[in-house]
Amino acid sequence: MAPARSAPAEPRRWSDLPSEEAVRAALGTETYARGAAYARAGRVHVLTSDPEHRILFAAVAGSAREPYQTFVQVGDAHGALHSSGRCTCPVAVNCKHVAAVLVAALHDLGTAAPATPAWERRLVDVVAEADAEGAAGTPIGLQFEPEAEPDRYGRPAVLRVRLRPVVPGKKTPWVRTGIGWRDLAYPYGARNRRAGHREALHALYQAHQSTAYYYYGDAAVFLDEFGPALWPLLRDAVEAGVPLVPAKRAVGAVVLAEAPAALSLDLTRDGNGMTAAPVVHVPGVDDDGASLSFVGEPAHGVVLQRSGGEAGLVLAPLERPLTRQASALVAAGPLHVPGEDVARFLAEYYPALSRIVAVRSPDGSVELPEIAPPRLGLTLTYDGPREVALAWSFRYDVDGAGRTVPIDAAGGPGRDRAAEQALLCGLTLPGGLGAAISAGPGTPGPAPTARLRGVDAAVFTEETVPALREQGVVVDVVGEAVEYRRSDAAPVVRISATDSEDADWFDLGVTVEIDGERIPFQQLFVALAGQEDHLVLDSGTWFSIDRPELDRLRQLIEEAGALTDREPGRLRVTTYQAGLWEELAALGVVEAQSERWSAAVGRLLAGEGADPPAPPAGLVATLRPYQLEGYRWLAHLWDAGLGGILADDMGLGKTVQTLAAVLRARENGTLPAPVLVVAPTSVVGNWAEEAARFAPGLAVTAVERTEQKAGRALAETVAGADLVVTSYALFRIDEQAYQGLTWSGLVLDEAQFVKNHHAKTYQCARRLAAPFKLAITGTPLENSLMDLWSLLSIAAPGVYPDPKAFTETYRKPIERGDAPELLGTLRRRIRPFIRRRTKEQVTADLPPKQEQVIGVQLNPRHAKIYQTHLQRERRKVLSLLDDVDKNRFTILRSLTLLRQLALDPALVDEQYATVRSSKIDVLLEQLQDVVGGGHRALVFSQFTGFLKAVRDRLDAEGIAYVYLDGRTRHRARRIEEFKTGTAPVFLISLKAGGFGLNLTEADYCFLLDPWWNPAAEAQAVDRTHRIGQEKNVMVYRLVADETIEEKVVELQHRKRDLFDRVVDEGGELSAPLSAADIQELLAP
Repeated sequence: MAPARSAPAEPRRWSDLPSEEAVRAALGTETYARGAAYARAGRVHVLTSDPEHRILFAAVAGSAREPYQTFVQVGDAHGALHSSGRCTCPVAVNCKHVAAVLVAALHDLGTAAPATPAWERRLVDVVAEADAEGAAGTPIGLQFEPEAEPDRYGRPAVLRVRLRPVVPGKKTPWVRTGIGWRDLAYPYGARNRRAGHREALHALYQAHQSTAYYYYGDAAVFLDEFGPALWPLLRDAVEAGVPLVPAKRAVGAVVLAEAPAALSLDLTRDGNGMTAAPVVHVPGVDDDGASLSFVGEPAHGVVLQRSGGEAGLVLAPLERPLTRQASALVAAGPLHVPGEDVARFLAEYYPALSRIVAVRSPDGSVELPEIAPPRLGLTLTYDGPREVALAWSFRYDVDGAGRTVPIDAAGGPGRDRAAEQALLCGLTLPGGLGAAISAGPGTPGPAPTARLRGVDAAVFTEETVPALREQGVVVDVVGEAVEYRRSDAAPVVRISATDSEDADWFDLGVTVEIDGERIPFQQLFVALAGQEDHLVLDSGTWFSIDRPELDRLRQLIEEAGALTDREPGRLRVTTYQAGLWEELAALGVVEAQSERWSAAVGRLLAGEGADPPAPPAGLVATLRPYQLEGYRWLAHLWDAGLGGILADDMGLGKTVQTLAAVLRARENGTLPAPVLVVAPTSVVGNWAEEAARFAPGLAVTAVERTEQKAGRALAETVAGADLVVTSYALFRIDEQAYQGLTWSGLVLDEAQFVKNHHAKTYQCARRLAAPFKLAITGTPLENSLMDLWSLLSIAAPGVYPDPKAFTETYRKPIERGDAPELLGTLRRRIRPFIRRRTKEQVTADLPPKQEQVIGVQLNPRHAKIYQTHLQRERRKVLSLLDDVDKNRFTILRSLTLLRQLALDPALVDEQYATVRSSKIDVLLEQLQDVVGGGHRALVFSQFTGFLKAVRDRLDAEGIAYVYLDGRTRHRARRIEEFKTGTAPVFLISLKAGGFGLNLTEADYCFLLDPWWNPAAEAQAVDRTHRIGQEKNVMVYRLVADETIEEKVVELQHRKRDLFDRVVDEGGELSAPLSAADIQELLAP
């Protein structure tokens, strides 16, 4: 083992140490001066030496927390060898610490190292060898070069600091030659360089390049181009021993501050007021006279450029990056606040500024106020007992001085937006009133202002306000808060009816009391009409109005009409609210009623018990019991000046009942003008015949031509008539002429012709003025409740005058099945104005009717053709069901094609003319039996083309027949031909023969093609099964097996009771043909 070296000699024993002039020459005057000051201040510690190699070692106290380790190669006294050194300070080479060591050694100013123990001397070489390995290679320094960059907008130049890697030079301490940023990427790019330095600086360069443009050459790297990651990277570089080097000696040392810099707003008082100055302070650094530049955007660090004895650059990160507001504060510079504004500054601006930067008074000349967090405030302004206005605000308190800011205020000094938002998000609003006072979906907290009325005001005051106070809300009350009291007592309702000046209306007086307190009806009316649940009185009493005692009153208000401008507490009704009045009377809430009301409505409600009139003397017919009842009902309507709907089943004698009512008016002198009967063209003649037969005392005129074709005015044509009969077409064409005449009544036969309230025919009937209007139809509803509304709007317009209200209140809920109770309400309302008797109810007056479905099995060729088309049409229709209304025409065309294919393929394509119709084969078998038994038959089809095919087969079989469709001329002659002739079969299209025919001569009826509207088939059957028929009636429906016809029959079963639920109180109501219905029709 090699012996350890002896302890080094003390440097003061050297005889050839360089003089101070030599040190000044080697290191520079400024560096020498600073180093000499350090040596004389006793900052050089643990000074040791190696005389053999002329090396000094020392620890020098600098600006860092730990002393810098300084290594000096000492020159000789004769200047043959210049002194130079290395140091762990940021300058690293020939710094002031090197100068301090040389001066201390020359004048014996250093503190000698203690005696070295023997064990330590033996380890010196080992440790030295390890240190040498860590310091292997040439060091790499990081050079800082301040540059004043001109501003193109004429503002003061901006200080920028450029960074470069540097290495020790031969003539100067550091040079840029031979190394660049890109050389740091790989070890071979910086050969013989210190590895730790290369890695630290390469990491710094990578951080810069991550946000910079790519350059093929060495990019310029500026300090302000880095993000906040700059500071830990610089710290890593310093700890790796990378020297921080100034570009010029005049710049001075470059120092990385040990602690972050902090921005503060310093307040100081002077004789004229107060100065508020933004200040950046770096702990442990004397920044007097230093210029400041911020690093980054937003700023995350600072550069202090000092001059004088401590000249150099000080780099420091900021405690936190500057916010936009903090940057603006710095840009504003020092502000002077006049003495009279200091208090306002502290109250309004200090709270907000303290959230941006630290505000302090270094000299204690300004006493900073205490700041309380904002609170949520609510101001309640009462406007009587039924209304309260809410206004929400934020309440601020600075040293006891309060300030109120509306929560929707756009700005204002001193506000803590984060705290305000936290208050809004943390507020719990009551569930029942949330919608009324909340700011809306997605927005926390309440609406800035709100107004609560009625029970909402009461509940909010009594229940919500205490809960808000518990949440810390400051509640202020403006006006006198009401003492609310809830009452659960049952209200007492009294209603009276008195005559009105308007003959068609009656005034209703309503009084309601609760707990003996009279309720102003005006308030109650508005609450009930507005569908409110509660009512608040002036006394503060509030109660529920959703009670059985008030339900009928609510309905009366909904249906009665409008509140008059007369005295409070009154509303008006017409005689069309007879059904509702009856319900009120049953509840026992009616105190008094007008005699005229009783006379007008009483008989209508009482029916036969109300002095029933006898049949007119001139009536040449014996009315059956149900016909007599219908006649009397019509007579009551006539006397009351009301209208109605006569909806008896077809074949029960609606015409004779109507003629009897008109004849009665003729005989008792209440027929000042004629009654107009509008009917289908095919029935006009029948009315004239029936009138001549049953009421010969009536003067009847049938109008069968327009004024233009007749060549004379309508008034001349109908002069002297008691009964005028015309068609719907002529009525529509000559509407102005009919409108210009006076009529005692309007009768609409087969009134389903006016069920479309958008059509012109409906408008003509609605506009015609007549005190009595009667709609006659066996099918008041076919597809929708709007069919019924259309008829009521003509015959009894006061029942449900508004179609939109009727749709929303009744049609939609009932057809959807959502509100079964509404069905009962609707029946009760229309009961006085609609009269319907079914054949089942008058079976004693009719012979039996038997109905049977005959299944038809398609022959193989017929079935194959049907199935081929079915698959294609099914795919097409199912693809259109997303929008049934838009594609309805195409869908119905496909369904019609399938119906025709089930009857006869030749109806669709003549190429199938050789394919026998299975249905005609079965029909012929049935007809041969019927004709052979001496019976007569009606045969109905919707398709005239199919009836032609039946005609051809009947001709081939030699069976006589009569034919009638919509294009047949001399219709009456064809009907008479069948009635009086011998032809056993009558072929009739469903459209042409569905109404207005009396064919009791036939006792068999064949329906060849079913459809989903059962009313159309019922009308056809009723041509023979009606009053006057003496034989049993057999009805056969021919349905093709495994075709769309089977699905149609299934659908009929659900739709057959379409109007029975409303008119006959039967089963379930079905909606019009829907997408689901169509899917079922095409289901496999």
